[in-house]
Amino acid sequence: VGPWQFIASTAKRYGLEINWWKDERRDPIKSTGAAADYLNDLYDMFGSWNLAMAAYNAGEGRIMRAMKKSRKDDYWELLDTKHIKTETKEYVPRFIAASLIATNPKEFGFHEIEYHPPLIFDEVQIEAPIDLSVAADCADTTVDEIKKLNPELRRWCTPPDAQGYLLKIP
Repeated sequence: VGPWQFIASTAKRYGLEINWWKDERRDPIKSTGAAADYLNDLYDMFGSWNLAMAAYNAGEGRIMRAMKKSRKDDYWELLDTKHIKTETKEYVPRFIAASLIATNPKEFGFHEIEYHPPLIFDEVQIEAPIDLSVAADCADTTVDEIKKLNPELRRWCTPPDAQGYLLKIP
């Protein structure tokens, strides 16, 4: 779930909350920090960015088992084995290609790109649960805009069990 496709156990291991009220895997800021921490830990574990990315895709256990079974410790050598799935074999080259294209899009034929404007918002500390329609009225915006800025919220209000909630508003 979310922009970094976290499974629940990994998300929780990296401090993201998942419950009936919210799923922080959907929060682009929190999930990006968690994804960076996870990828950094995978690099520390494998000593290779390619293996770290493969482990991000397939899971560290699967990559460790593939390395052990094949007696190979290089990502490119693992491609010749049947110990990792095709999806993972394709993930790293696609990631590298996307990185190269993003670094210099014109060199790869991407001209006149229209970038989305950055999200601009303020954060307000909410001390008690608030219905999102009330929050929208108070912020002079729409419920859809509140939901767009707070994609981790799964229900009609902020979590009632939180000791305070940082709500993003336009």
